Amino acid sequence: MPEPLNLQGERVNFDPRLQTQRAGSPVPSCVSMKSDRSMPEPLNLQGERVNFDPRLQTQRAGSPVPSCVSMKSDRSMPEPLNLQGERVNFDPRLQTQRAGSPVPSCVSMKSDRSMPEPLNLQGERVNFDPSVETDLTEDQSGCCQNVQHNTSMSESDDVLLRIIEGHKTTLKNKYERLYEGVALKENQTLLNSIYTELYITEGESEGVNEKHEVLQIETASRKWVSQDKPISCNDIFKPLQKPEIRTVLTKGIAGIGKTVSVQKFILDWAEGRTNQDIDFMLVLPFRELNLVKDEQFSLHRLLLEFHPELKDLDPKKYNDCKMLFIFDGLDESRLQLNIPEMLCDVTKTSSVNILISDLIKGNLLPSALIWITSRPAAASQIPSQFISRVTEVQGFNDSQKEEYFRKRFSDESQANKIISHIKTSVSLHIMCHIPVFCWISATVLQEMLRRDYVKEIPKTLTEMYTHFLLIQTKMKKQKYEDKVETDSKNPLESNKEIFLKLSKLAFNQLLRGNIMFYEEDLRECGIDVSDATVYSGICTEIFKEESVLRQKKVYCFVHLSVQEFLAALYVFYCYVNETMEALQYFTNNIPLDMLLKGAVDKSLESKDGHLDLFVRFLHGISLESNQKLLQGLLTHTQNNQRSIKKISRYIKELNKDGVSPERWINLLHCLTEMNDRSLHEEIQAFIKSENYRTKLSLAHCTALAYMFLMSEEVLDEFDLKKYKTSDEGRRRLLPAVRCCRKALLAGCKLTEQSCSSIASVLQSVNCPLRELDLSNNDLQDSGVKFLCVGLKNPHCKLEILRVSGCLVTEEGCSSLASALSSNPSHLRELDLSYNQPGVSGIKLLSDIKKDPHCRLDTLNVHWIRKRRELIEYNHLGPVF
Repeated sequence: MPEPLNLQGERVNFDPRLQTQRAGSPVPSCVSMKSDRSMPEPLNLQGERVNFDPRLQTQRAGSPVPSCVSMKSDRSMPEPLNLQGERVNFDPRLQTQRAGSPVPSCVSMKSDRSMPEPLNLQGERVNFDPSVETDLTEDQSGCCQNVQHNTSMSESDDVLLRIIEGHKTTLKNKYERLYEGVALKENQTLLNSIYTELYITEGESEGVNEKHEVLQIETASRKWVSQDKPISCNDIFKPLQKPEIRTVLTKGIAGIGKTVSVQKFILDWAEGRTNQDIDFMLVLPFRELNLVKDEQFSLHRLLLEFHPELKDLDPKKYNDCKMLFIFDGLDESRLQLNIPEMLCDVTKTSSVNILISDLIKGNLLPSALIWITSRPAAASQIPSQFISRVTEVQGFNDSQKEEYFRKRFSDESQANKIISHIKTSVSLHIMCHIPVFCWISATVLQEMLRRDYVKEIPKTLTEMYTHFLLIQTKMKKQKYEDKVETDSKNPLESNKEIFLKLSKLAFNQLLRGNIMFYEEDLRECGIDVSDATVYSGICTEIFKEESVLRQKKVYCFVHLSVQEFLAALYVFYCYVNETMEALQYFTNNIPLDMLLKGAVDKSLESKDGHLDLFVRFLHGISLESNQKLLQGLLTHTQNNQRSIKKISRYIKELNKDGVSPERWINLLHCLTEMNDRSLHEEIQAFIKSENYRTKLSLAHCTALAYMFLMSEEVLDEFDLKKYKTSDEGRRRLLPAVRCCRKALLAGCKLTEQSCSSIASVLQSVNCPLRELDLSNNDLQDSGVKFLCVGLKNPHCKLEILRVSGCLVTEEGCSSLASALSSNPSHLRELDLSYNQPGVSGIKLLSDIKKDPHCRLDTLNVHWIRKRRELIEYNHLGPVF
């Protein structure tokens, strides 16, 4: 019988001093037939000997010595103690009947198998297996929740552990590297070295998903001032208030970071950092499920298609293990998921549609966790009753954008230059909420700064993507043709045919709503499938092929916006060359203004806004300066000033009744792409209109705030209270603080979350804000602390701050004093009246005011105080 284990897992030897030699036996024994004195006393938790209860001892016939051991019954043996010192009764179900004995007993003289198994800390019986003794590693400690990790494990459990470890190793090798753009060796980066945490919130966004995805991220940045609470990606299955989280749906636009978040989630698990209660993470991307959607599988066999390392896994273990199924990219699914059949057996063969449907519904493996990612417009495919939690990836906030660029560029000065330039352009700064756009911008700006093309640095979206196309083509020459492209030769000209084929593919598939293409789609546009790698090489980071399930190929552009840019380029090429094939979708008239008008009308007819960004690029390419950049693809340029004026007038005069604010914003973007700077006038017209005098909806508030930002005009005064809307509507208008000199936000029910957003504004380069009134808001000390982060930033130039009646105490005053000490040269007036700063708070601020470097001229700390405090306060002298 193996020695018992103490609480440290070490074997405990019986005290040899207590052993006695039995007559006629060469082996010492701790058991005597005449007396129990030869048996060592058990140890308690302090390592002291515990005497058996003498009250339970019985006198055997013919023996002068009491004994705790009886040959006929175990009732004479004292019950063991539990951790509370109470006697524990042996489980009668474990007692066995000895031959020739009418009484069941748990003690046998020949074998220890009749002895009841000890209890673990959960009160469950633990089976000792003397044949296998294994020390559990830290990673193994997270294994199957229903598999008992004993000091010795059964052979089947050992096999299961090996499968789990092999599965983790496979996933670690697969997901530890990130490919930015095409999956070429030179593009790979260790994920942990560049990964930047994304801003993820719990709960669905307000309203339907009938707007273009790029606009969704632009408006999502406005939501950061609302009451949404961020959630860490690794915590999405950890309940906050709900009793159980089984199925999580994560929404987010293309390129916002959903798939990279999944990759980081898996890598952290495979490396043993998080979620170690999960045994298997089974990744089933919809783009690969599409390739087998017409075949029949059991769930077990389907999993082996995606995870062959599970070939030795017994299907019976599926219900014993904690499994997470990850379905990435619901928007790419071609499966029919709403099927009424019910499947409960993992070994039963059925269609992929039924397997996935029943997994999500909980008919199959109801204890399994499910994680689905999707672009917003496709999220409604999963009925809400099957979703436990909805999360939304909203991209990078301002600090996360900076973190990304600093991680991407080891040269700190280069990173600073790029960050500084992006901040000077509102449109670029907002678009960088999208991680993929951060990558595109970084690629372009790094190259332009290297060549000292500072004056040519793009300001509009069309300019950025045009330069991106040029730079990637030059990189292709260097990588694949071993040439250094000279500046005098246009790199687009020699690749014109291939680019036009790719642009045609982009346009055709955009009209069909496809972002993933297959071989037949490429052949339709004259692209030789066997030469697909060449096409990838020509565009390097623009068009890519992927080997997926069974080495089948799928193709896509690196980002939806790249597809939309090339689609617009194809239509404009057809216009310049009077090729009616593509133009007939919009108009039968050839003048440019009629083409653009037709594109605008078509985009407004689209419910999901899938043509919005395409229309924006089309207006941008019509500008002569952008046509010059595209020489080589376009045979000649055109001066379209007359047409541009006509379409600008059409957009401004367009009847906006029934047009959602988000769609209207996109039309205003079109003006910006054509260098029409009259957006500020449009805002003023809106404010004076009837729409403004009625109560603004949340969507209108979001749109109006965005219009303020995109106008790039500085407002003299922004008075939040004069806008007729709800409290949440006012919070959505708050980003307009970024573009005004004086912000009047008093009495608008702002909170500490609002202060965090305002602090971000104060840290912005060239922020025009000089006067800020936050009086009569429930900010408290926590809100003031957020505000102080901005006040102490060297970019902050705020001169007047009013926080009267904001429930600020000594703690908040201490934060203000610290901020002013760090950056004393800007604030000259501080109003803290009707708060509770206390004597210590007043003294801290008074001392700061005496600092010769401090510009603070006026400090108002008038407060309601007791008589004794008034006397103490008066000794400090005047501080008004």
